[in-house]
Amino acid sequence: MPNARRETRNAPAGTVLAFDFGEKRIGVAMGETALKMAHPLTTIQATRNDTRFLAIGKLIAEWQPVRLIVGLPKHMDGTEHTMTGRCRRFAQQLQGRYGLPAELVDERLTSAEAQDMLRGFGRAGKQDKHLIDQLAAQRILQAYFDQHATA
Repeated sequence: MPNARRETRNAPAGTVLAFDFGEKRIGVAMGETALKMAHPLTTIQATRNDTRFLAIGKLIAEWQPVRLIVGLPKHMDGTEHTMTGRCRRFAQQLQGRYGLPAELVDERLTSAEAQDMLRGFGRAGKQDKHLIDQLAAQRILQAYFDQHATA
């Protein structure tokens, strides 16, 4: 994938969608490059790729993003694990399928932060797992905005 800094400086203004990729669920968040504020959007609950990409295609048609962000999971020491490769592939599939730039952003601790946020709202039960994915995607996108605030 192209250099993130160079690409961001030349990136058009508009909507950005972010994804917290998982095997059962994909959390989605959105934000505007002008405001640099991320918001949770939805959770795609599907294990089949065709179902996932159908849902993603609908979101892309609705929101018309200029860029896609995918969380890149790593161990706390920065080493990669099985999901790291899957997320890289997912980002490549998004870029190839939709013709939009897809960028990877370190997602360490985003799910833990999302769980803490939900606990703070008194919502951390099993029925709220889909909210964790949305909030994790929000944290991923906000990290992207924060990293590129001066770009």
